[in-house]
Amino acid sequence: MNLTVTRTLKLQKDLSSINTLSLSLLKFLSSISRKQKPQDKHKRESAEEEAETHKSNLLLLHENREILTMDLDDYTIIKEGEAEILMHNKNKVFFNNAQVHNRDLSIAVLRTFISKRKEEHEARMSRRTKSIQKVSEKDTSGSPVEEAFNKPAFNNEKANGEYEEKVSEKDASGSATEEVSNEPALDDKKLDGECDVPEEITKDEPGSISVEPMKTTECKVRQELEPPTVLEALSASGLRALRYAREVEGIGQVVALDNDQASVEACRRNIKFNGSVAISKVESHLADARVYMLTHPKEFDVVDLDPYGSPSIFLDSAVQSVADGGLLMCTATDMAVLCGGNGEVCYSKYGSYPLRGKYCHEMALRILLASIESHANRYKRYIVPVLSVQIDFYIRVFVRIYTSASAMKNTPLKLSYVYQCIGCDSFHLQPIGRTIAKNNSVRYLPGFGPAVPQECSHCGKKFNMGGPIWSAPIHDQEWVISILGGVKCMKDRYPAYDHISAVLTTISEELPDVPLFLSLHNLCATLKCTSPQAVIFRSAVINAGYRISGTHVNPLGLKSDAPMDVIWDIMRCWVKIHPVKAQLPDQPGSVILAKEPVLQANFARAVASLSKAQAKKVARFLPNPERHWGPKIRAGRQITSKHVSLLGPEAVNGHLNHENSEDPEAKRQKMEDMGAPVSIS
Repeated sequence: MNLTVTRTLKLQKDLSSINTLSLSLLKFLSSISRKQKPQDKHKRESAEEEAETHKSNLLLLHENREILTMDLDDYTIIKEGEAEILMHNKNKVFFNNAQVHNRDLSIAVLRTFISKRKEEHEARMSRRTKSIQKVSEKDTSGSPVEEAFNKPAFNNEKANGEYEEKVSEKDASGSATEEVSNEPALDDKKLDGECDVPEEITKDEPGSISVEPMKTTECKVRQELEPPTVLEALSASGLRALRYAREVEGIGQVVALDNDQASVEACRRNIKFNGSVAISKVESHLADARVYMLTHPKEFDVVDLDPYGSPSIFLDSAVQSVADGGLLMCTATDMAVLCGGNGEVCYSKYGSYPLRGKYCHEMALRILLASIESHANRYKRYIVPVLSVQIDFYIRVFVRIYTSASAMKNTPLKLSYVYQCIGCDSFHLQPIGRTIAKNNSVRYLPGFGPAVPQECSHCGKKFNMGGPIWSAPIHDQEWVISILGGVKCMKDRYPAYDHISAVLTTISEELPDVPLFLSLHNLCATLKCTSPQAVIFRSAVINAGYRISGTHVNPLGLKSDAPMDVIWDIMRCWVKIHPVKAQLPDQPGSVILAKEPVLQANFARAVASLSKAQAKKVARFLPNPERHWGPKIRAGRQITSKHVSLLGPEAVNGHLNHENSEDPEAKRQKMEDMGAPVSIS
């Protein structure tokens, strides 16, 4: 769009101010050079430092002057949150307004991560301080010191490689694993403010501990945690990196990468356009993200992957670049592949075979998590998902990454194959591995199988097999509640507040330990019966003694720990109350209804049949903010009439009309500047 007259006048006024300030700075620098006294070394050095500062300020002003003297008619100023960027009208650099949901959610998670990271650091430092105080009270020998500080490092891994029994007593979701194995991972690489205690023990007498070094150690323990560093591996215009730098409190350096020269130039231009805060915190580099991450192992506390399409080629280097306990944020937009449109392509990219069902979008999330875990395991690392969402036309996962060869052994317990009946909605999960507790250790064995017979016990049809998928929880409910609370407290700072708060509210009410979900409408379509109200069906499941919830992926989806036998019995009881027309005997619905229900369903309204959000009538599934809210064409591609479905007729026609209305002489000049051959007519 064109700039308004007011904006143009403001930019001209800024340019005039820069010229005036530049002249005054030049006069000041010349006066400094005249007034310098060579005999006073201290004053001379002070004057030189002041001159260097003013020179850097002058350089910054000239850089901003370059922005203001550009042909701003070729650019659109886009404001999102507290950041503003200049976007070229020729689609030279990729930008999609629909990703505002993605960026807002990432900022919310990043704020929670910084808060949690600080809490974890303070708790760890508190434990270390108490250990030091206990050791200082012992004045016997040096062995207690070694026991006090070597015990965490060897507590979780035995000499024979077997894992401690306390891991098996917890679930295999990763939360227990994180609790058990964080200490070794954090001991391998010293964190900010930590110190090596044995160095503080005096060597005058074996076992004697000096008071002075102990005070120094306690002082080091209390050091502040350094701000987290962030890597945006595929920055394009740099809007995401700029929003991180300007909106997230307590953030450190933000590194923005791109392997496209035009994108890097646009990012650097936008960094200058956003002022001193962005300039001091954001740096842009022209580099291949994969090479950069491989050459910076465990260097970044947060790594953000948001590619155009599949992230599969970046995962191997990304899991190596994240520091222990760090956060990996990853987006995948190739939903046709992940949801079963091209199963063989999905297997080649992610190592899992997808199934086409109503739960395909959640299965896509679990395929991506399983792929990240697979890449992490190659380097003795493992993941702990904190939030996994499907929004608009893409999926986004947030996982923490830790290092532990022992905890990595739990991976087969978190993965499963899926058996989906081709005749009805029944599906079953087959875990890859299992454990057996033996004395004080745990043995890891293959999972029992098969989980299903050759033919479905409900309708008699065959099964399709997919996976492996991540079958452990995909959210950390404590994190979800913290993120949602933070979003509600700062609603004015999130442009897409309504949408992300609705998604987080729905996620907070999901059953965390139930993989995939059922569709009530699909169940009824199989039986060719009228559909009961969702609250009635939920009441029947609750009255049968099972749990049930909704899902953020599908408004009609229902998660339940009830087995498929119970689900079909409830539907048989419903059909007895609401009879259906006779079907062919070989139809799946006829086979299912031919059996008498073992469970007599109770359809009386249950207290917990509605979630808290539903009871309060909180909006949970919102429509798109505008038409053509979805993926956009790649940067650099010429916009033509075939892009109407992506951009809309107004945007396409406006762009084509703008191109046709350009002055022919101006077009000719641009072609000559680009070095392209120009025909002479």
